[in-house]
Amino acid sequence: MQSNSIKNTERKYDIVLYGATSFVGQLVAAYLQKFLAKDGDSEGANNSKENDSEDGLSTSNAVNWAIAGRNEKKLNQVKQDLQNSELAILIADSEDEASLDEMAAQSRVIISTVGPYLKYGEPLIKACAENGTDYVDLTGEALFIKNMLDKYQQTAKESGARIVNSCGFDSLPSDLGVLFTQQCAQQKFGEYCETINMRVKAAKGGLSGGTVASMGTIFEELGQDKSLRKQLSNPYILNDDDNCPNVRQTNVSIPQWDAENNRWLAPFIMASINTRVVHRSNQLRDYEYGHEFKYDEAMWLPAGLKGRLMSYGMTAGIAGFAAGMMFKPSRDLLNDHILPKSGDGPSKSERDNGYFDIRFFGYANNGNKVLTKVTGDKDPGYGSTCQMLAQSALCLLQDIDKDDIGGGFWTPASSMGDALIDRLQQHAGIKFIDISA
Repeated sequence: MQSNSIKNTERKYDIVLYGATSFVGQLVAAYLQKFLAKDGDSEGANNSKENDSEDGLSTSNAVNWAIAGRNEKKLNQVKQDLQNSELAILIADSEDEASLDEMAAQSRVIISTVGPYLKYGEPLIKACAENGTDYVDLTGEALFIKNMLDKYQQTAKESGARIVNSCGFDSLPSDLGVLFTQQCAQQKFGEYCETINMRVKAAKGGLSGGTVASMGTIFEELGQDKSLRKQLSNPYILNDDDNCPNVRQTNVSIPQWDAENNRWLAPFIMASINTRVVHRSNQLRDYEYGHEFKYDEAMWLPAGLKGRLMSYGMTAGIAGFAAGMMFKPSRDLLNDHILPKSGDGPSKSERDNGYFDIRFFGYANNGNKVLTKVTGDKDPGYGSTCQMLAQSALCLLQDIDKDDIGGGFWTPASSMGDALIDRLQQHAGIKFIDISA
C-alpha cells in the first residue's frame, strides 16, 4: 500500500481513462480530448493552468492524461480517432491485478467505464484504494458500492484514495439536485426540507448494451441469491454509520395518481440507486438534511387516460424486464434477440438531440415549499453522462484539496458539491434552477 505521504502530484498521469474502448469510454475520451485541446472550444477548454477561468475553476489544458484497457489494437484505434499522437496508452486488465496496480500507482485520478461493476469492478477499486489513487465511475449498482465500501473503506482512508461512485446520470443529477434544492430552502426559509420528491418530467435518450448488461447483472444476482433482495430494498444500504436513520421511506413501485400536480406517476428504474446515494450524502454531510429526511423518485406522466395507460405500461415493462433477467433461459432470450449488444449505443444524432428535465419538490416543516429543476441538453445516459463523468474527474483533480476531503468512499454531493455544480453548468450543458413561485 502506498503511504499517505506520497503526493498525488508525483504521479506520471493526472487522469487515466480505463475502459476507453467501450461505448461510453470512447465518448468520455472524445469529450476530454475536446475539452483539454490547446486550441480550445466553445466550452472553455482554451484556459490553461496559468490562465484559469474568471470564476476560479481551473479548466487546464495542461492535464496529462492517458487511455487504458486490455486491447492495445482497439486503444490505438481510439487514439487515432482522437488525432492525438501524444496520448499515452496503458495496458491493464481486470483479470491482471499487477497491471491495475501499476496503472493506479502512476495515476492521480482514474475514470472507470468498465462494467458491469459487480463482475469487473473490484480489482480496480482495490488497486486505487491501496495506491492512494482517486477514482470515479458511473456505476448504478448499489450492491457493488456496498460490497466495496465494506471491503476497502479503511484502506482508502489510510492511503488517501477518494473513491466517488455514480458520477453519471446515475446518480449525479439526483444527488446534486437534492443538495441544490436544500441550499435553496436554507437560503429562503432558514431550514432544510424534511421531504423531497424528485420527478422525471421529460427525458429522451437511447440505451446501450453496457447499461443493459449492468442492469441484467443486478437482476441475475437477485435471482441467484434471494437474501440480496432484502439487502437491496434497504433505503440506507450505503449508510455505514452507527447513527443510521430508520425512517420509513416512500417508494413509487406501482402506478399512482399525484393529486397535487394532477399527474400520473410510474416507477423510475434508477430510483433504487439514486435514493441510496442521496441518503449516503446526507450521512457524509453530517445529516445536514436531518435524520427524518425522506426522499423518493418517480416518472411524471400526463393526466387522463393517456397518462394512466403509460403509467401501467411502464410499470409492467420494468417488472417484466426484472423478472426476465433473473432467470437464465429468459435472460438469454432477451440478450440474444431483443436487447442491444455490448458496445452498441445511441447514434451521435440521438445523443445530441436527447435531453432531460427533472423536478425537485421540497417541503419544509413549517409548510414552506421550494421547487427546482435540473436539466441537461443531451441524451442523459451517454451524451450528458460522458461530460458529467469527465468533469467529476477534473473537479476531484483540480478543485478539491485532499486536506479538505480525505480518503474514503464519497458521493458527488459530499465530496465535490458546489464546485461540481459550477463545473457542470459551465462545461456540461447541465443547469440547476430554482423555479419556486
